[in-house]
Amino acid sequence: MHWRVLQIADSAFPTGGFAHSNGLEAAARLGEARDLDALIDDAIWQAGRGALPFVASAHDHPERIHELDDLSDAMLLNAVTNRASRAQGRAFAATCARVFDASSIDDAVRARTLRVHLAPAFGALLRALDVSRDDALRVHLHGALRSMTSAAVRLGLAGPNEAQRMMHARASLLERVVHKCGAMRAEDAAQAAPLLDLFAAAHDQLDTKMFVS
Repeated sequence: MHWRVLQIADSAFPTGGFAHSNGLEAAARLGEARDLDALIDDAIWQAGRGALPFVASAHDHPERIHELDDLSDAMLLNAVTNRASRAQGRAFAATCARVFDASSIDDAVRARTLRVHLAPAFGALLRALDVSRDDALRVHLHGALRSMTSAAVRLGLAGPNEAQRMMHARASLLERVVHKCGAMRAEDAAQAAPLLDLFAAAHDQLDTKMFVS
């Protein structure tokens, strides 16, 4: 089971996450990425308050996947973020179906009965793969942080070693976010970083871009 968790957390696991900057590219283009540490912290809390409640609820009650998918869609009012969540959710479901023969959500995609937002799909799939709730929460939050630091490197905002230092320095913050937000119900999820959400919304207005969102 530990090997499976490591495999899912590995950057080589193809979920499409590296195509998204979570608003960082637009922030950089607008001259608002000078305080990279603050943006990364905002992204962690955004993932904690906005996504972990769905991961936890879907892991606890995978039979609620359709309801949780609808709730996630209703919360993600930003069209860019909503589209990115669905793209990553479908990629993650398809990869799990091919690699682990966990096809239930991928079947729902093909039947068009789910939008497949990432957070609820992630929780339900990791439950189906017998990954513990705590591991599911930590892997999802780790992925959100890794996505931001990777985008920062490719945008030239930080070097590879600096990005790794930023990740290491946030270990205690990640634990606090998991502890606080992992206990929340999906109905209590909220956007915790409205400025970052606004940057993400501006992504489609960029003339040229490196990332999908």
